[in-house]
Amino acid sequence: MKDFKVGIVGFGNVGSGVVKYLIENDTVIAKRTGVKPILAKIADIDITTDRGVIVPDGILTTDVSELIDEVDVVVELVGGIRSAKKIIMEAISKGKPVVTANKALLAEYGEEIFSAAEKSEADIYYEASVGGGIPIIKVLREGLVGNQIKKITGILNGTCNYILSKMEEEKKSFAEILEKATELGYAEADPGLDVDGFDTAHKAVILASLAYGEWFGMDPVHIEGIRGISLDDIKFAAELGYKAKLLAVIKNENNNVQIRVHPTLVLSDSQMAKVNDVFNAVHIDGIPVGETMFYGKGAGLEATSSSVISDIIDVALNLKFGSHRRIPGFRTGKQFKKLLKMDDIVSRYYCRIHAIDKKGVLAGISETLSYNNISVSSLLQKEKHDGEIVPIIVITHETKEGKVLKAIRELEALNTVEGKIKYIRIEDY
Repeated sequence: MKDFKVGIVGFGNVGSGVVKYLIENDTVIAKRTGVKPILAKIADIDITTDRGVIVPDGILTTDVSELIDEVDVVVELVGGIRSAKKIIMEAISKGKPVVTANKALLAEYGEEIFSAAEKSEADIYYEASVGGGIPIIKVLREGLVGNQIKKITGILNGTCNYILSKMEEEKKSFAEILEKATELGYAEADPGLDVDGFDTAHKAVILASLAYGEWFGMDPVHIEGIRGISLDDIKFAAELGYKAKLLAVIKNENNNVQIRVHPTLVLSDSQMAKVNDVFNAVHIDGIPVGETMFYGKGAGLEATSSSVISDIIDVALNLKFGSHRRIPGFRTGKQFKKLLKMDDIVSRYYCRIHAIDKKGVLAGISETLSYNNISVSSLLQKEKHDGEIVPIIVITHETKEGKVLKAIRELEALNTVEGKIKYIRIEDY
């Protein structure tokens, strides 16, 4: 049996969970793996508040450098960017392996961090940064290492998935369900990071970079949140056999990569549509594996702690057998012509048009779509009295987004169309 000293920086919600389960499960971990992670130090700016977990005497400190010097494995759980980056870079500079759950930091500074780790031969593990308790990082780094990844799509934010699921289930507006999510603790007091798509985008960058061997950063990612999804959109989509989800979409088509985050309609009978409430799911299409899907809790103390502890054990095993960087945190392998612009992506589209209910209106809409080489797959019109404004829902066949946006601008200029046209992309499984 080999003991390893673990230091945890950040004793908040996740940090206290990791401490709790690392202590409770140390015997089963030792029996299964032959290594025993020993909690040696915990660093935090506040070491007096009760976290609801009993820790050994003398291991709490406010000195992060002291922790880094004294332990074998550094676990960064402070969150944020500036302080977390400083902690990780100091640990790396001293050759100490690092475990982190910090998706925002990796998305913004991954290239710099992994480059430094390569030079110092330090391990970096970050399973908890994407998908909570779903071991999706391990899947891409190990399980599917022999595959070419064609496509990854995922529900990566439990708050957004809860809101969209409950809007459909309870027939309530975005604002009403967001208020409920906040009361239940699923949404932060300032929910922007979640509902505006940035949390999902951070995770999408990490998955894309792992899949394609190129650190893309945040700049090329197209990001849309769910604030603009109305209850009407949810209802009309359901009538046409679809559900709304906030998806990360990552594709490689002819060596052109696209990374985008936006509300998406998926068929109601697809597996992705059945992922509800705060759960996450990741669908991967690879060669030769084909299509695979991974499902589980995407956040929370327990799920995140599980992934962090898994990483700690991997690092401990590397140390035991002297196999530093057996699986590097990130392998480069640039191979792409360009990152595809949104105008050039190909998708199907849901368009909600508010138009005057009178003779010839549908013909005018159809003519505009046809002129832009957009083929209609299905159409739904709600009848009202002649001359009233009615919603017309159009589902298109696959076409380039640039063509759809051009057609939308032309339709909005018609005197029979009122207001802005809502469009949502459709992802087929």
